[in-house]
Amino acid sequence: MSFTVFEVATALGAEAFGDGDIVITGASEPASARANDLALAMDPKYAEGLSEGAARAAILWEGADWRALGLEAAIVVPRPRYAMSGLTALLDRGPEIALGIHPSAVVHATAVIGASAAVGPLVVVGPRVKIGASARIASHVSIAEDTEIGSDAVIHSGARIGARVTIGDRFVCQPGVVIGADGFSFVTPEKSRVEEARASLGAKTEAVNQSWTRIHSIGTVHIGDDVEIGANSTIDRGTIRATTIGDRTKLDNLVHLGHNVSVGNDTLLCGQVGIAGSTKIGNRVVLGGQVGVSDNIFVGDDVVAGGATKIMSKVPAGRVILGYPAMKMEQYLEAGRNWRRLPRLIDDVKALKKAVLSDDKDD
Repeated sequence: MSFTVFEVATALGAEAFGDGDIVITGASEPASARANDLALAMDPKYAEGLSEGAARAAILWEGADWRALGLEAAIVVPRPRYAMSGLTALLDRGPEIALGIHPSAVVHATAVIGASAAVGPLVVVGPRVKIGASARIASHVSIAEDTEIGSDAVIHSGARIGARVTIGDRFVCQPGVVIGADGFSFVTPEKSRVEEARASLGAKTEAVNQSWTRIHSIGTVHIGDDVEIGANSTIDRGTIRATTIGDRTKLDNLVHLGHNVSVGNDTLLCGQVGIAGSTKIGNRVVLGGQVGVSDNIFVGDDVVAGGATKIMSKVPAGRVILGYPAMKMEQYLEAGRNWRRLPRLIDDVKALKKAVLSDDKDD
């Protein structure tokens, strides 16, 4: 895989300077760059590394003097991190899977595999599955009956996709993902201790002898277009209706969506986010790492939750929240300052109390 500097600049929609015919075979940090690497010096603080490496061309920040930096060519970008998305897409080879169906794969006779698809070793595709054109499915993936996956999917090794799941185009699924497992839903013949505790806010917590009975998950999962799901994430199927993920939403590693959860479009769920059953997450929401969301609530559009926030009740659209329990970020930061003052406050109260008692004795 190789590109000229001009070709890279065109792919990024950026401007190239100098010798645009230099061939690029990879990208690198400036100090460790080889002659055919494109050095990534998108900020002045990385400039000195160019003299340590051997790169002839680099991506630079706006206004950089590429000649003074000893380069033969340069690509200048206005927004470096966004340029990284285009550059890495250009250079990413993806999983190496031969076109066609590997001899060790088990594909049911009623399954339909689209044109130019690649199905790797030991893949199992169930009855009536439909897989779109140019899909790439790596080894040890299983896809259960009646599932439909759109075109240009990339499904990495070890993913498990359950029955009757529907997935849109350009789906990216990292290793170990499980989509369409049963939801965690159990019930007792009589009112459970959990229900009593919730109704009484913990005042009634008498232990009872109870057994749990499964509520089966006969719903499914619907996933939109351009969705990406990180390694070892799990999406439970709905109890009756579907668990849903909207277009262009991205899930990090180890994210869990419970049964009947609905996630909107363009939402970002970072590592170890957990969303309990029947909760609705709006569009363009960002939940930082280890955010937990309670069941049966609503998180509005454009909400941003900082890492480790615990959301126990509904959040209106546009709010930025932090903490446990979640509150407006500015309120949480002020509360944090007050918590740090508590030891001093307690000492002051003790001193005042001692002074008052001393005055009483003097009287």
